[in-house]
Amino acid sequence: MPDPAGPILWAISFLLLKHAVADYYLQTPYQYRNKGTYGHLGGLLHAGLHVLFTLPVFLIIAPISLLAGALIVAGEFVVHYHVDWIKEQFVKRNRLTSENATYWQAMGTDQLAHGLTYVLIVAILAGALN
Repeated sequence: MPDPAGPILWAISFLLLKHAVADYYLQTPYQYRNKGTYGHLGGLLHAGLHVLFTLPVFLIIAPISLLAGALIVAGEFVVHYHVDWIKEQFVKRNRLTSENATYWQAMGTDQLAHGLTYVLIVAILAGALN
């Protein structure tokens, strides 16, 4: 049986890289200004961008079935969208700005939730590799 450590490390590294790119380099004002409005196209596009960039993980790095891949991206879409929406609701309802420590705690919690989502995705992939 091949050692799954290589694909697992590549997968988590790729997911963290794609997160930085999708959240900090490619996210447009249209996306981040509208993530707090439930169902708004801006937030949907943002979550969709994340899902699009997740595809190479299980298409190239750790190939799995089409059904499993579809379930992963659907799950990531729902979780990513709602984590962002909840954070935006919290920030707006509490009138937080970058000058507030609580704002940064909300941002950190948001990023932690996304990172833990990637750990779950990789755990699913690792199970599929065995």
